[in-house]
Amino acid sequence: MKNLTRLGCLAAAATAATGLLSAPAGAAPAHPQRHDAEHAVFVQTDETSGYHVAAYRQAPDGTLTLERTYATGGTGGILPNSVVDHTASQGALTYDRRHDLLYVANAGSNSVSVFAAHGAELRLRQVVRSGGTFPVSIAARGDVVYVVNAQNGGSIQGYLVLGNHLVRIPRWNRPLGLDPSLTNFTQTPGQVAFSPNGRQLLVTTKANTNSVDVFSLDRLGGPARTAVHNVRAGAVPFALDFDQHGNVVVADAGPAAVTTLRLHGNGTLTALSTVSTGQRGTCWVIRDGKFLFTTNPGGPSVTTLTLHASNQPSVVGSTTTDAGTVDPAVSHDGRFLYVETGAAGIVDEFRVNHDGSLTSIGSVTVANAAGAEGIATS
Repeated sequence: MKNLTRLGCLAAAATAATGLLSAPAGAAPAHPQRHDAEHAVFVQTDETSGYHVAAYRQAPDGTLTLERTYATGGTGGILPNSVVDHTASQGALTYDRRHDLLYVANAGSNSVSVFAAHGAELRLRQVVRSGGTFPVSIAARGDVVYVVNAQNGGSIQGYLVLGNHLVRIPRWNRPLGLDPSLTNFTQTPGQVAFSPNGRQLLVTTKANTNSVDVFSLDRLGGPARTAVHNVRAGAVPFALDFDQHGNVVVADAGPAAVTTLRLHGNGTLTALSTVSTGQRGTCWVIRDGKFLFTTNPGGPSVTTLTLHASNQPSVVGSTTTDAGTVDPAVSHDGRFLYVETGAAGIVDEFRVNHDGSLTSIGSVTVANAAGAEGIATS
């Protein structure tokens, strides 16, 4: 109870001090009805003049139908030299199942949008500052949310969830200390993620130090003053997930490989294994049960890997996608995989078979989404 009181006081103080809460009007139907059997796929668009989220209803067979497109109240941004992945990140769109909220990183306006989600219906509740420049990835766990900002040396910013809003906690902001002159899309932070136990926060830095930075978190969710820098020369760590044993799984864009690492309580990482995907540009990775899926824009393809008790992933095979394979998402029940392809803004739909192989079940073209990334399922 004492910790809950401290959380409430901390959030209330932040709200009073910063005045960050806002509730834009007219964003969606006033009282959308929740249908527990309904599931959706949300896709971020790529307009620098004003971001949108396209909401698709997911049919029982996994195919998608556009429900509506919603303005985020923020704008998009394009990293230097990027072509099919303008924010070069994983997690720019994050669905919070605990609170039925959808978080959107507005890279061009340095803000985060918060939508209440009811099936494929969204209602914009808030636009809050990201605490830095060019936000690209968002992670949520319990009542704590973090965003990573990719430019001006990079930073993380933490929030508390209160109702349908985020409360920015100014003292939960930490600089990443990256070289601010390195702004190429291969040189900016790629993802922020919580460890499985919620006690640590991980950030990938790609070629700007080739590091996975680990912040310890206190009982309220606040970060340590400094991070542990786990440097892996030449790896270009882009995105990450965790295997069923809690080990970190990193997509290394440098060698186009998947590396598993053991995460220790002191924030250090110990390499366990590395396996090549046999593709080009392996950057994104997500887990679906005993399988991993990496997306490879140089293919263009999705590579399936299976996880073993020995912590050694092995490649099952690769499946061709539309051009510019970027951000993936898995359906709530693990039966379907949705993959953004940034060349033309197409989302490819796949059924996940028992052996991890993929069967195409169709695709949808998202208006104004060429170069975009950011996809999430409810």
